[in-house]
Amino acid sequence: MREKADTVSWIAADLAASYEPDRVLFLQLGDCVIKVQSNSAELIMRLSAYYKGFIGGRSADISVMAFETDEPVFGHEFIKKEPEPGKTRIKEEYFELKDGRIVRKLLTGMHFVFGKGINLAVGRCVENYNQVVNFINNRYIEKMLKNECMLLHSAGVVLKGRGLAVAGFAGKGKSTLALTLVGRGMKFLSNDRLMVKKTEHGVSMYGIPKLPRINPGTVLASPFLKKVIPENERLEFEKIPADKLWELEHKYDVDIEDIFGPDRFVLTSEMNALVIINWDRNSSAPFALNEVNLEERTDLVHAYMKSPGLFFEMSENITPPDFSERAYINALRNVRIYEITGSVNFEEAADMCISLLEQDKAGDLSLSAGK
Repeated sequence: MREKADTVSWIAADLAASYEPDRVLFLQLGDCVIKVQSNSAELIMRLSAYYKGFIGGRSADISVMAFETDEPVFGHEFIKKEPEPGKTRIKEEYFELKDGRIVRKLLTGMHFVFGKGINLAVGRCVENYNQVVNFINNRYIEKMLKNECMLLHSAGVVLKGRGLAVAGFAGKGKSTLALTLVGRGMKFLSNDRLMVKKTEHGVSMYGIPKLPRINPGTVLASPFLKKVIPENERLEFEKIPADKLWELEHKYDVDIEDIFGPDRFVLTSEMNALVIINWDRNSSAPFALNEVNLEERTDLVHAYMKSPGLFFEMSENITPPDFSERAYINALRNVRIYEITGSVNFEEAADMCISLLEQDKAGDLSLSAGK
């Protein structure tokens, strides 16, 4: 690599000449096909196992090249990316190229270079394949946002074709509730990111093929998830007080098909309701679920607002997406919104969520609890 790389296209050509990306994987994500190339057979093997339910297609809409190398040196002075509201740790830095952007992950040294249809992951990709997964999924998210979708910070589940989004402020348990619902028979759509789009019949929601990454507290709270953690580790976690357990940042992947069975992971559904978790683990108030009006409760909008961050590349020929509070209210104007308050009770919350979607089948979403 020369002292300073000025363009995405130059970096791509230089890397391809040095590390021939001759291993190929095609992913079918809804109507979008992503072609992944790499010089690492091990990386392609890991990605094939990760995306096992979404392998297919041949004519690519998006191309990604992943180069297994030592940490590259591009010769630029990067700018630190300030953390999102509520976060304190700086995780990324970036540099703007003439035709795109470089994003560097501070913890791993992985570099992601993209622009003008070129998408590169560079560094120790095998060791950090989860970051490669995130990069692939971010390219898909970008394509969907440029196709008039909005990005939501929400999980998604589906019951007999009817979709429920689950949002919540940090640490409220949206992953736990979503997986509890999957354990009760629903299909899994997405863990942390949803794209939604208005249609002539209502609102559609689209997930991403990202396995849930959950903390030990989530595993121990659900009988369905026990085998996610090896038994010896689970026994150690069981000794930790509940309030401390929920604060641990020790993530485990949940393989949906391995835990819940085949055909339980889908990527699209109509969207019938959004449940916003706003309960309190220290509350003595009874569990309650009530319908809310976002025009009157704009505070709740921030539970599901989500900016795409550094991995979104603005194009010259499209109108910039609107990520304002008003845009997020308008996006879900035809969706019923519910708030969960009071004390934490995942089983009762699951009961009520299932009832919501069952009543929707009959055209009645007037359910309320705790009044």
